[in-house]
Amino acid sequence: MNLQIIFESVLNNWHIILLFFTVAILYSSVGFGGGSSYLAILALSGIIFTQIRATALLCNIVVVLGNVYLFNRQQKIDWKKIMPLVLLSIPLAFLGGKIKISQQLFFILLGFTLLFAAITMWLSRKIIASNNLNNNSKPFKNGGFGGIIGFISGMVGIGGGIFLAPLLHLANWDTPKKIAVTASIFILVNSIAGFIGQYSNPDFVIDWNLTSVLLLTVFIGGQIGSRISTNYYTPIQLKKATAILIAFVSLRILYKYLFI
Repeated sequence: MNLQIIFESVLNNWHIILLFFTVAILYSSVGFGGGSSYLAILALSGIIFTQIRATALLCNIVVVLGNVYLFNRQQKIDWKKIMPLVLLSIPLAFLGGKIKISQQLFFILLGFTLLFAAITMWLSRKIIASNNLNNNSKPFKNGGFGGIIGFISGMVGIGGGIFLAPLLHLANWDTPKKIAVTASIFILVNSIAGFIGQYSNPDFVIDWNLTSVLLLTVFIGGQIGSRISTNYYTPIQLKKATAILIAFVSLRILYKYLFI
């Protein structure tokens, strides 16, 4: 990578870098990677669509890796309960990432995904697990949900936490903190599988000059956010503001690719 090209990339994309930094802090503080917001930002940036998925997934990996490391050190990960969720999601996320899709289909899927993410973020305060936890977890049912979410995640370029967490909350799967831990692991493994799937596609292409800067940016932001955590604040207002932005982007994308 040429340093001069990287410097020029920073100057030309400083607003994207700043937004990625903010998103990384916000999402990592509540156990997510930020894939939906990275996708929304990149969708408005003019970057060619074949690079959007890979860039978002790599940023996801960098952000949640710090979370998973901290959770593992704190012994908060229940691997036995999490494994059924990820066993099918990993190969299907790989398959979803490997599939070649047209620009129109990608943006239609992206638009609906972002719209769902926006609604979920707006209602996040209302989707809270009760004290009556479901101790009769069904591995096959969990595996099916995980597989479907993994496949969609690989195709679109997200980790899937924005789909998984609300389902787990509504099912009273576990405490909010353990659901956040589970979402982080789910995002990590699916983002890795989805990226490998995309990388194995002969048409894979990515701008490593810009991506390397974004990865460093979200790494720093993710480290800050994971240490702030929800023990210090609950970023409800910030999440609602982000939801409005994502909803605007999703509706704009859907209008362009469905009605024009």
